[in-house]
Amino acid sequence: MAYDVIVIGSGPGGYPAAIRASQLGLKVAIIEKESLGGVCLNWGCIPTKALIKSAQVYDYVKHSANYGITTTGVNHDFGAVIKRSRGVADKMSKGVQFLMKKNKIDVIMGYGKVMSKGKVEVKDAEGKTQIIETKYIVIATGGRSRELPNLKQDGKKVIGYREAMVLPTQPKSMIIVGSGAIGVEFAYVYNSMGTKVTIVEFLPRIVPVEDEDISRELEKQYRKQGIEIMTNASVESLDTSGALVKAKVKQ
Repeated sequence: MAYDVIVIGSGPGGYPAAIRASQLGLKVAIIEKESLGGVCLNWGCIPTKALIKSAQVYDYVKHSANYGITTTGVNHDFGAVIKRSRGVADKMSKGVQFLMKKNKIDVIMGYGKVMSKGKVEVKDAEGKTQIIETKYIVIATGGRSRELPNLKQDGKKVIGYREAMVLPTQPKSMIIVGSGAIGVEFAYVYNSMGTKVTIVEFLPRIVPVEDEDISRELEKQYRKQGIEIMTNASVESLDTSGALVKAKVKQ
């Protein structure tokens, strides 16, 4: 089948582009290898904000006396917090699916690869391939996290952002390497729920791409909340042989 436009990737860049092209009268298909909405809706911006909201509500309840409200027996259900976050992400993804149907956009699930001018190969989960022809191609594949060579992830003790969003049990302690937006979000969530959190940042200040006054204020608030912060520091190696992970930090 031939299209006017094929969009590779259905994240916040891809699916609005597909919708707009369809609104302009073009025949459009969108290719997605995992879930509609991309990383942002499924494993990034949206589910992390759902986790942050749960942590914020828990913080409010724990400190309700500051607002003149007395509470007793306050606790949290870590599994329920994770489940709510995944539910929010799933709802958003289904919303994108509805928009694709509403705008008469064909959704092709699989891994898209540009073969030549006007030709895209799509390989589905079973390994079957098909070639789709198009006049125009929009590449909206987004990005992915980089694994540090000396900090190999095993998905159990050394994890990435995806595993951090769906841990089966809450850890008692956690080292977060890097203090960009993702790192400080997870630090807030887990610390609020009682995990002992340590942030290790290679540069002189946390959230280093933000203004210096923001970095100073955030560090002040995080330290006040009990988060340990190590700047000008790097994790040189990890020992995962025991029950706990031992990190060698150079500062």
